[in-house]
Amino acid sequence: MKPILSKQELLDSTSFCVIVPTYNNHKTLKKVLDSILDFTQNIIIVNDGSTDETSEILKQYSQFTQIHHPKNLGKGRALLNGFRKAIELNFEYAITIDSDGQHFASDIPGFISAIQEEPNSLLIGSRNMTQENVPKKSSFGNKFSNFWFKFETGIELQDTQSGFRLYPLKLIPKRFYTNKFEFEIEVIVRSAWKGIVVKNIPIQVLYDPAERVSHFRPFRDFTRISILNTVLVTNALLYIKPRDFFRRAKKKGFKKFFLEDILESNDSNFTKSASIALGIFIGISPFWGFQTILLFTFAALFRLNKVIAFLSSNVSFPPFIPLVIYGSLKTGSLFITSDAPLILDSSATLDDIQKNAAQYIVGSLILASVLALSAGLISYLLLNAFSSKNKTNIK
Repeated sequence: MKPILSKQELLDSTSFCVIVPTYNNHKTLKKVLDSILDFTQNIIIVNDGSTDETSEILKQYSQFTQIHHPKNLGKGRALLNGFRKAIELNFEYAITIDSDGQHFASDIPGFISAIQEEPNSLLIGSRNMTQENVPKKSSFGNKFSNFWFKFETGIELQDTQSGFRLYPLKLIPKRFYTNKFEFEIEVIVRSAWKGIVVKNIPIQVLYDPAERVSHFRPFRDFTRISILNTVLVTNALLYIKPRDFFRRAKKKGFKKFFLEDILESNDSNFTKSASIALGIFIGISPFWGFQTILLFTFAALFRLNKVIAFLSSNVSFPPFIPLVIYGSLKTGSLFITSDAPLILDSSATLDDIQKNAAQYIVGSLILASVLALSAGLISYLLLNAFSSKNKTNIK
């Protein structure tokens, strides 16, 4: 049984600092810094090119580590420079807290307590977005971000935009695409891809319209976030999800993985057979270059088994591609006539296929539909038979 630590013993037991990025928040900065002092002296302040009285206020806190940017570089750059300094000073964790007064430093012990329970996690403070004075754009933006984070990582969180966080400094990625607000999305997605546990812990929040200053520019920043999510989704579909699939299969053993994760998964037989049908359809359809993206998108949309769908889509695996093209052209020739002769032997060239593009596209869609429906029906019957046999054996 672990001994019960006092609040101060708990704080002293963990190597952490608090990073405060700030930009033109002179109304609330002093109050935020003073509140942190109740819990730690290990404070790193990053003044991101403020043009108000911030520099004058910070002269009162010369005992703390300070980083001053000559011009505004963005919150992401401020955090990254804070992380580098924290690592330089040999801290293991960094808690980030916004300087706009919305966070309560009294929640710091909650982060430390949570990291004691699950070391090396990345913790995000979860705010109550339904309380009074929460801007509607903040609530919508959070729901939007939560959706894409789950799509990109498979992890469901209640709050992905809170700036009150605890980072495991030596584990998070070292290089990033972004420097501004969207950095806080990128860092948690790419940390999750590295296998770092990303989770929420409850925190308090205060939205005071009289004092709080937001530097979020709706159109410009939302556009940047959308572009980032496009990059992350593409990366997830083309690399991360296939990578994780093969890692799980290799770790468990392909035979055991097939039996447990596919045949004996919790999905219904209809869902499994529909997943097979989706994989076959996408694999044969003429969507070369977009098959993986379409596959995982539709599998997520219709709540199908992504593993089964991905395996089934390998009907278009390189050795089978000539057969798929041959079958598509042959099927298309039954419905569409072309002035160019249809060449289906080994002498066929890419130019020959281009001349019969309409036959190929129509034929591949028809062939994909027929084979997908057939494979789905056959697999549904086989899975039902397999399930009935298992129940009989159990009895």
